[in-house]
This record gives sequence, C-alpha cells and structure tokens, in this order.
Amino acid sequence: MLMTVVAIYTIFVLITIYTSVMQIGYVNIAKRKDAVLLSSADFLKAGNYAVAKEKMSIVSSFIDYIMFIAWMSFGISYLSNNVIFESDAVMNIAIVMGFVIINSILSLPFAYYEKFVLDEKFSFNKSSMTQWVKDTLISFVMTLVLGSLMVWGIYAIISNFALWWLWSFVFTFTIFVLINMLYPAFRGMFFDKFTPLEDKALDSEIKTLMEKAGYVSSGVFMSDASKRDARLNAYFGGFGKTKKVVLFDTLVEKLSTKELLAVLGHELGHFAHGDIYKSIGLVGAMLFAMFGVFGNLPESLYLDMGITPAPYLLIILLMLFMPILSFIMMPIIGIVSRHNEYAADKMGSELAGKGGAIELANALKKLVTENKSFPLSHPLYIFFHYTHPPVLERLKELGVDVAKIDKSSLEGKCEANI
Repeated sequence: MLMTVVAIYTIFVLITIYTSVMQIGYVNIAKRKDAVLLSSADFLKAGNYAVAKEKMSIVSSFIDYIMFIAWMSFGISYLSNNVIFESDAVMNIAIVMGFVIINSILSLPFAYYEKFVLDEKFSFNKSSMTQWVKDTLISFVMTLVLGSLMVWGIYAIISNFALWWLWSFVFTFTIFVLINMLYPAFRGMFFDKFTPLEDKALDSEIKTLMEKAGYVSSGVFMSDASKRDARLNAYFGGFGKTKKVVLFDTLVEKLSTKELLAVLGHELGHFAHGDIYKSIGLVGAMLFAMFGVFGNLPESLYLDMGITPAPYLLIILLMLFMPILSFIMMPIIGIVSRHNEYAADKMGSELAGKGGAIELANALKKLVTENKSFPLSHPLYIFFHYTHPPVLERLKELGVDVAKIDKSSLEGKCEANI
C-alpha cells in the first residue's frame, strides 16, 4: 500500500512539473513576439517574471517530493519514536507541530529567495529584512497556536466518536469559516495598519456603489500594503457586521476614481452572486473528500510505515496529501471561478455607469502592468492553475477592443535589468 501511495504522489509531482515546463516554453516563445496589452518593455519583463516564478516552482516541487519520500519512509516514524509525553493529547500535538516546524524551517530559503531575490529583481519587494523577519515570526507563532488548538480538537474527536472523520470534517470546516470571518481583524492586529479612507469624495462614491449592490460593511479602509509590496490589490473581508472594504494604498495611488469604482464593482458582483459562499462550498467538498478518504485508510498502509494508527498520523497524512486533492480539484474550482469572474466583470462594468466597461478594462490593464502579469499562458497551465480567466478573454467578454484601452501608462521604460 505504501508503494501505491508513493506512486500516486509521484504522478502528481510529474504532472505538476510537466505543466510548469510547458508554461515556461510557451512564455519564452511568446515574450519574444509582438507585445500584447503591455508595452514591449513591460511585456518582456512580465514574461521573464513568469518564467522565473515557474522555475522556482519546479525546484520547490522537487524538494517537496524529496521531503514526502523522507516523511513517509522514516520521518513520521522518527517523530513517533522520539517525541514522548505522558499525556497522549500533548504527544499528538507535539508530533504534528514538530512536523509543521520542520517543514516551515525548510521552506524559509524559498520564502527568502522569492522576497529578496526574485521580487527584488522585478521591483516588487518594499519590505525590509526586519519587517520580513517580524512577519515570519508572527505567522509562525500564529500557526503553532492555532494549529495546536486544531490538532487538540481533532484528537478529542477521534478519541470519542465512532464517525470521527465526519465530525473532524465539521470541526475543521467550521474553523475555516471562522478564519475567513476574522481575516481582516487578524490582518489589522498583526500585519497591516488599517485607516479609514481619507478621501471623503471617494469614500462617498464607494458607499453609493455598495448601496446599489445591497452591500453593508463596517467601513472602507486603506491598508499600508506598500511597506511590503508594490502589487495592487483590494478585498472585501469578513461576514455580517465584520465586513470591511480594504483598499491597498498602491491600488488607490495607481487607479483613477472611475477605474477604482469599476474594480470595486467587480468585487461587489462576487458578493451579489454569492460567489464567496460557492467558494466556501467547494473548499468544504474538498475537505469532506479528504477526511472521507483518510478516515478509511487500510491497515496495510500503517503496517508498511511501521507505525500504529494514531490521530497525529492521520493529521500529518492529511497535510501531506492535501496538495494532491487540491490539484485534482483545481480544474473544477477553476471552471466555476472563471465563470464567476466573467459575471462579476459584467456587474462591475454596469455598476460603474456609462463607459464602465472601458474603465474596468483600463483598470485590468493597469493591474496586469503593475503586477507584471504576463497576459498569455499555455492552455494546460490555465486548466490546472487559473482561477481567473486570461485578461484578454475578460476584455473580449466585456466587448472591449484592446485598441481602445488607455495607452498613457504604456510609455514607461523597463525598470528591471533583464
């Protein structure tokens, strides 16, 4: 059984790497052709960034594979034999957290490389080493605290219920929903500084836009995201009275008022269509499948690993195999998500008023330019990775001719040495 499990993971890694290789080849050819949507300099820069990201992804997949083999062969057994506490609950928590700590430490070089080498080269990184270390430590502590509570909860369920896998799913899914509800609060407490939007005219227009869509929030806030990153973004977070509209200061700086309203109209489209609940439902289905499968594993797998079945083993196996089910589910999630994006684009252009489609198109173009998103991708890569349709497809669906998009920001020179 162990060989079967390893074979499944091997196939997953090979498909992942093959998809990345196809994407690299496609982008390397496309970036040398006539620029699409971007200036020639930005088109080349975005292509180089996409290739660099995929190369890093391949290396990461290879390291993950080695770690998977190591964990399945002797790693889990080593932790099981060497982490001993009188309390069975504490022992289970300690073993799982030991697994998490080791993986977190091994992932640090990749996180450092992405932030201070890759993002630095392409002018994304605005974070200092001190800020990065602080963010990393806070994230690590939060993972240990919340992770320990989750392990304790699953351990208690496994120890007391016959249908433990079903109740473990309910418990985990509930935690997932709560985290989504509290996300803006966590960001504000530990990472970003949220301040009420100072531009009263813009604040008024945004609130008018929300009223049209029937969206009620606790306010519109600006995030000081530029202290870490140059990318543009915005999000609607929380549920009920905790809902917030959060704008990255980079987004407000780069987009005109009409373009910003078109982008927010798009996000309101997701709210109006209940897309967040659809996404939560898909995640719930994935978690249900995971607990259903790993709650009924054959005894032969544990015998092959030389380990007695225990709650910590189930949790570690769930974490090891979550990427596989996510990869399998991704095409389904992608199809649903891309459909939702088209519908949200349509509503965003309508909420923005006359000329809304052009304003949204201009905003999408700026997002592509500032985030250095290469506008073309291999179909196989889109199938497995894209939750948003390619931007050119979104523009076609909006009925916008690329030639009509504002070209004023296409005149800048390439800032990176490529």
